[in-house]
Amino acid sequence: MQRYKCTVEYDGRPYHGWQFQDEVISVQQVFETAIEKFAGTFVRVHVSGRTDAGVHALGQVVHFDLPKYYPADVVMNALNHHLKPDPIAIRKCEEVTEDFHARFSSKKRYYMYRIINRRAPLTFEAGLAWGIYKPLNIEAMNEAAQHLIGTFDFTTFRATDCQAKSPIKTLEKLEIKRSEENPIDIRVYTESRSFLHHQVRNMVGTLVLVGKGNWKPIDVKTALEACDRKAGGPTAPADGLYFVKVDY
Repeated sequence: MQRYKCTVEYDGRPYHGWQFQDEVISVQQVFETAIEKFAGTFVRVHVSGRTDAGVHALGQVVHFDLPKYYPADVVMNALNHHLKPDPIAIRKCEEVTEDFHARFSSKKRYYMYRIINRRAPLTFEAGLAWGIYKPLNIEAMNEAAQHLIGTFDFTTFRATDCQAKSPIKTLEKLEIKRSEENPIDIRVYTESRSFLHHQVRNMVGTLVLVGKGNWKPIDVKTALEACDRKAGGPTAPADGLYFVKVDY
């Protein structure tokens, strides 16, 4: 058996998330079907972090074992062929040792959330960003974000159906920036070893309340300390969330 590590990019719009589900299409199902067409047998694919319906990936990482050895570039090219016409592509494929695990070997995960801040409705960016029409105060959002950096109980920003054993997480980065090329393109960057279900989207939804002027930055600290999902802001749409990369 040879283990392969693949860095994968996908547009999440056509799929009901990464994980295989009965009666709906998932990224995992499409990926495993492509491997079966190439290898002639079913192969289970393991992912670094599951993404929800509509969430995109720029550098998702998966691993799988093939019963026969192939050079990594052959695997990448063959799977990219069988993935067509789905909007899923392998950007890089590597041969790794059997002790590598896409999820358990990871040290840090990076996410980005895109907001298009303009009055006009989204057209080309629809499904790829969250359109917010009221001007956002980026400075206030960054001030509020500082209250979330560190090790905390993130129950306020955790989905009610989250299956994580503990709500304690360490957030290493949460920063909001405007694109220099296009100031209406606002990006939220965050880093952590792991995240709770909907944590990023719930934090973004809360920070947007600050950006709009509905909340003060200190209100985010109060919400965090409440350890109650009802104390936080809304869940931002899946459209704007991107799984950027993983450190190993």
